[in-house]
Order: sequence, then C-alpha cells, then structure tokens
Amino acid sequence: MEKLIEEKFVKLLIKAKEDIMSSLVSESKEFEAIVDDMDPKDLVDLAAGDIDKKILEALNQKDLRKLRLIDSALSRAKNGRYGLCMRCGTRIPEERLEAIPYALMCIDCRSVEERKLR
Repeated sequence: MEKLIEEKFVKLLIKAKEDIMSSLVSESKEFEAIVDDMDPKDLVDLAAGDIDKKILEALNQKDLRKLRLIDSALSRAKNGRYGLCMRCGTRIPEERLEAIPYALMCIDCRSVEERKLR
C-alpha cells in the first residue's frame, strides 16, 4: 500500500480511537452520576436502573470491540500488513478501508464468513 494512503488510514484509525475513548469516558461519568443520584427506590425503579446499566454495558462492549479492531489495525500498519485480508492475503480495496478502516477481510472473504454464521 502506498505510504501516503496508509498514513491517511492510520490517522483515521487514531481519530476513531480517540472518539471511542472520549465516548467511553463520557458514558462512564454519566453512569457514575446516575448511580450517585440514586435514592432508595422500590423494586420497579431498581429494575429500570438495572436495565439502564445493561444498556450502557452493551454500548460499552460494542465500543470496546471496535477499539480492539482499531488497535489490531494499527498494529498491522506497524508490521506492514495493513490493508491485507487476514484470510486470503489479498489487498483490501481502498473504498472498503474508507468505509471501515479497521476491516480485517476483503469483501469476498467477509461474505463467506457471514454465510457461515447464518
């Protein structure tokens, strides 16, 4: 991959990582504020609070997964493997990397993986 193009994607990955980290910090502060403001409540209110906690945890898991993918992509960039499909080794099209800069596979291999999961 051309060095300038790879640098462009590395910048995109770093920006995405910074966005996720600031989002996680923000969500964590919001969650802490919710917990701190809780008064003794009846069971219904406690259940609703538990549901809110589960939603926040689910959002964090999604962001954490994306963060791991970004870190993996940055590691591949350091090793000169960024932009190569992890399954077949072919070059991932630039258009795909524009949409998903942390993509692990080319579209064909990803399609095969998705069909297996059905």
